[in-house]
Amino acid sequence: MSRLKLTILLLSSLSVYLRVNADESSTWSLNFGGLSLFNIPQFGRSLAEAVGVITENPLNTVDILPRGRVADPYVPEDAHLKTPELIEKYGFPSEIHHVTTDDGYILELHRIAREGATPVLLMHGLLDSSATWVMMGPDKGLAYLLYNTGYDVWMPNVRGNTYSRNHTKYSTKHAKFWDFTFHEMGKYDLPASIDYILEETEEEKLHYIGHSQGTMTFWIMCSEHPEYSDKIILMQALAPVAYVKHSKSPVVEFLAFFQDPLSMLLKLIGAHEFLPGNEFMTMFSQIICDEDTFTLNICSDVLFLIVGFDKAQANETMLPVVLGHSPAGASTKQMQHFGQLKRSGHFRQYDHGWIRNYWIYNSITPPDYHFENVRNKVALHYSQNDWLATPPDVEQLHLQLPNVIGKFLVSYPNFNHLDFVWGVDAHKLLYNRVLRLMSLVERKEL
Repeated sequence: MSRLKLTILLLSSLSVYLRVNADESSTWSLNFGGLSLFNIPQFGRSLAEAVGVITENPLNTVDILPRGRVADPYVPEDAHLKTPELIEKYGFPSEIHHVTTDDGYILELHRIAREGATPVLLMHGLLDSSATWVMMGPDKGLAYLLYNTGYDVWMPNVRGNTYSRNHTKYSTKHAKFWDFTFHEMGKYDLPASIDYILEETEEEKLHYIGHSQGTMTFWIMCSEHPEYSDKIILMQALAPVAYVKHSKSPVVEFLAFFQDPLSMLLKLIGAHEFLPGNEFMTMFSQIICDEDTFTLNICSDVLFLIVGFDKAQANETMLPVVLGHSPAGASTKQMQHFGQLKRSGHFRQYDHGWIRNYWIYNSITPPDYHFENVRNKVALHYSQNDWLATPPDVEQLHLQLPNVIGKFLVSYPNFNHLDFVWGVDAHKLLYNRVLRLMSLVERKEL
């Protein structure tokens, strides 16, 4: 990347200001050029009311826009539509469902309904939502392909993301709302979602397809609740994650290296939500990620730096749409847990420190998850250029799982972590095989 591009990126991203959300007046939002990194509890009365999002217009003047409005009229409509609206826009039947977990989180599930058909559950990854399965459109989105093949498609949203921000007791302003990692998602969110889907459809089993963190939560669910393996026809893991010892992502490296000081800092300032809101991504799509701007390469390069470089599979025209839906929210504790996995080399529960560990786990170290409890059939889909789910880590996972029907390498060598859901040719390179495996297992040929 040239020095000119870096300068443009810094100038557009590093203006610093503090803002108080009008609808969340009990928190400060720390923003870097619109990137709302953390919500910090406000110690005293607010100094100002919300002033909205500050953006630059083509006349180089400053506009104060109401929160949620987009200044760039050329950003595609799909960037602003919610998942059910996207489904309806392209002529598919759309439903919204809600389920409450045993620990009080109210999850939103989106459905492309085909009554009487075999249900399939699609679980998104970290900082993602149900939108990931439909935003690429009806010809390439996995949810649409599954529906057109004859499946009843369900897309849950885990706690804390765009669609699942309600609780029976706590609001998102409360620290206890954000006291979770992907452990609780596997222990509570997945079982509640699966039970709800099977009850609604009056089926005994379903297909499960997860991406990235959506595979981690499945391993955790089976570890904590082995009986749920009996409710799965076939689990297909796209970019499967458990061990991250060999991860090459600078983000994971950062989380691991600064684990202790980062944990202390977050506790000190009371930061609980990671990347709250989407102000930064809105600005990023307006200024940098528009396909008509010469800074477009910066946008894709930032993503590639996290997940692996693959220019050919990146649909740059769709980047404003992608950034309109992602990042979709997570807890800071969740991010810390990822760093712990990298640092320890284990796939295990959250490390609270040796004193609290002994109190909670009766051990000074957290317990590992039990892969032997994942008794259902599993298909692993991985790629050579995935910086998060690297081939060595996928192989370690493969050796731990007792019922793997196949470990499938995507034939395209530059396929990266996000190409599994957003790649231009994912439907050809990956989804056709996914559909074929589902059919083979249903016919008991695998």
